Amino acid sequence: MRIVSLLPSATEILFALGLGESVVGVTHECDFPPEVGGIPELIKPRVDPHASQAEIDRQVRELVNRGESIYAVDADLLESLKPDLIVTQDLCHVCAASPDDLATALSRFQHLPQVLALTPHSLADVRRDIERVGEATGAARQAETLVANLKHRIARVESAVAPAASRPRVLCLEWLDPYYVAGHWVPEMVTKAGAVDVLGREGVPSFTVTSDEITASRAQVIIVMLCGYSAAKNAAEFGAMEVPQIWRDLPAFRENRIFALDANSYSARPGPRLADGLELFAHLFHPDLFSCQPPPGAYKHISSARQTARAAR
Repeated sequence: MRIVSLLPSATEILFALGLGESVVGVTHECDFPPEVGGIPELIKPRVDPHASQAEIDRQVRELVNRGESIYAVDADLLESLKPDLIVTQDLCHVCAASPDDLATALSRFQHLPQVLALTPHSLADVRRDIERVGEATGAARQAETLVANLKHRIARVESAVAPAASRPRVLCLEWLDPYYVAGHWVPEMVTKAGAVDVLGREGVPSFTVTSDEITASRAQVIIVMLCGYSAAKNAAEFGAMEVPQIWRDLPAFRENRIFALDANSYSARPGPRLADGLELFAHLFHPDLFSCQPPPGAYKHISSARQTARAAR
């Protein structure tokens, strides 16, 4: 079977199921596992990924308001790859190509491939999507094993943090200009890791919040998880931000509990590595109850002292 993945998380699922050799096309953002390198890339963004957060947000809104896609699908390359199966998504049209983008590219095909669209909103949806990919590729048994492993890891985290004397109030920032809080499966991950997501809502897309809402949240932990950014990039973005002065009284600042996350690896992509993200959350929220050794670059501890000083100026 020849498979094209138009979604980084789908690429990760396919490789986790042992189907890497069948993947003949991916997106510009598919970077895990390392074996993805060298596979033809079918998707290119129409926004500048190196622009500031505010400029990226402006470009995306402008394209969406004009009814235009923010991605370009290489229809010629897609046709030449002759895929039997295309795995795409209908969840976040800012994060990956939409079915409309794909439909335009497929309009020239004489024999249409099978198309599998993934639309997860929760951890259970992610597990079900793994099973659906397994069913579509003849790897149902591998998918069953992978899902069972993920369930076991989730249950292990929940059991470990159950005795916690308190559940910290956590703010998950997915963008800084404007402020966005994470949605979908992230608030659920926070809950299972023994904490309370103070602004995010389970099962719904990320959404904008105000500085006053952040101040009123009384967050004890802040996780900077800007979509598509590494831990180092997230730390740099937060460090360069002019923090509102009223944030300096947040417990997270006073207690120095601000962390930058490798979002692609641990929170943004609805695939098998969300289990790694859940374990990392538990470690950050309850280090006395759940210990793990995250790989280098998984997260960075941001000094709140520096940010408080910037806010006070």
